[in-house]
Amino acid sequence: FEEFVHYLRDHEKKLRLVFKSLDKKNDGRIDSQEIMQSLRDLGVHISEEQAEKILKSMDKNGTMTIDWNEWRDYHLLHPADNIPEIILYWKHSTIFDVGESLMVPDEFTAEEKKTGMWWRHLVAGGGAGVVSRTCTAPLDRLKVLMQVHASRSNTMGIAGGFAQMIREGGLRSLWRGNGINVLKIAPESAIKFMAYEQIKRLIGSNQETLGILERLVAGSLAGAIAQSSIYPMEVLKTRLALGRTGQYSGIMDCAKHIFKKEGLTAFYKGYIPNVLGIIPYAGIDLAVYETLKNWWLQRFATDSADPGVFVLLACGTMSSTCGQLASYPLALVRTRMQAQAKTCYKITHILAFCSHNLLLFY
Repeated sequence: FEEFVHYLRDHEKKLRLVFKSLDKKNDGRIDSQEIMQSLRDLGVHISEEQAEKILKSMDKNGTMTIDWNEWRDYHLLHPADNIPEIILYWKHSTIFDVGESLMVPDEFTAEEKKTGMWWRHLVAGGGAGVVSRTCTAPLDRLKVLMQVHASRSNTMGIAGGFAQMIREGGLRSLWRGNGINVLKIAPESAIKFMAYEQIKRLIGSNQETLGILERLVAGSLAGAIAQSSIYPMEVLKTRLALGRTGQYSGIMDCAKHIFKKEGLTAFYKGYIPNVLGIIPYAGIDLAVYETLKNWWLQRFATDSADPGVFVLLACGTMSSTCGQLASYPLALVRTRMQAQAKTCYKITHILAFCSHNLLLFY
């Protein structure tokens, strides 16, 4: 009984937050115009007749408005099982991040798919990905160099790594390998979206919003499929980032060089640790974010469900950091295997080498 009472109190608090966000006039009542506006903000457009139909289902006294008591009683006694939980502000909880900037869009409503809003989101995300990857390309290349060349006897630092890159190839060399990294955004986005939608159907979910476990399964599988499809481009990115000035004239020259000297299988070096790294990253990132989100709602969400940009940024950063820490050793193994030009070390060889000093995994 105590658990049931706790559930009711927790559920009532969330209902109060949603009620306040719908009550645009702050008069303690929700009318048809406020319902239309709130749904429009979420990308769902309905007519006034449809809004009034929604009101009638909850309105007990025939005023064609809903007060707090009517709202609470309706949703406590007649709960819907697929209402997104404060989806407007906690949009990250419907974005499934599987690492290496590969993001699987979780839920698009039927209305968003119908109006074409989904592809606008994907295009906007792709444009943001181009900008963010280009801005962080020098750090990404430095990370690859440190993963491959750093050892117990060669401790490469951040300042020393940047100085070495500029000495070897000038300022432009800081963005070496960024071209292929940007080019793979389009196939990544298309494959992951189609794969995610198909997997949702295969697991038999008819809901627009999946549960956490279903998102973990569908997101991990979609991420694995997308990364499998574009993995040769990952290998090319690593080889270009590690290449010396003048070693390759471009992306195609690098691909021809690898194929001629190492064969087709070279384009899938490090594939196994790459796929294995998706599961711990995705699971921990999602679990930590959900925990932080619920903690904030319980402790601080008194008047509004809007957490503000800094809370969202902090939750996203902490969850992503925890996921990266869990999967980073596998990312290091993957990069070292991708970098091997002639000698092909197995995973066990690299693990045995790094096991003498666990810090080498990071």
